Amino acid sequence: MLDKIVGLAMLVAASVVFLYYSIWTLLMPFVDDGHKLHGFFPPRVWAIRIPVILILIGSAVVGSFLAMVMIRSNRKKAAKAKAAAKKKA
Repeated sequence: MLDKIVGLAMLVAASVVFLYYSIWTLLMPFVDDGHKLHGFFPPRVWAIRIPVILILIGSAVVGSFLAMVMIRSNRKKAAKAKAAAKKKA
C-alpha cells in the first residue's frame, strides 16, 4: 500500500513540475512584462540553465556509479585470477 502512495506522490509532483515548467516556457513569453504573473516565475534564462545543470549533475552521478561498479568488478576479477594462480602454483 505504501508503494502506491509513494508512486502517486511522485506522479503528482512530476505533473506539477511539468505544468509549471510548460507554463513558464511556453506561455509566459506571450504575457506582457509588467503583468503580475511574472512574479511567480524566475527570469527566462533559468528555463535553460536549470535543465542543463540537472542533466550535468545526473550524468556525473550515473558516470560515478558506473565507474565504481567497473572498479569493483575489476578488483573481484583480479582477486579470482590471483587465487587461481596461487592454486596452480
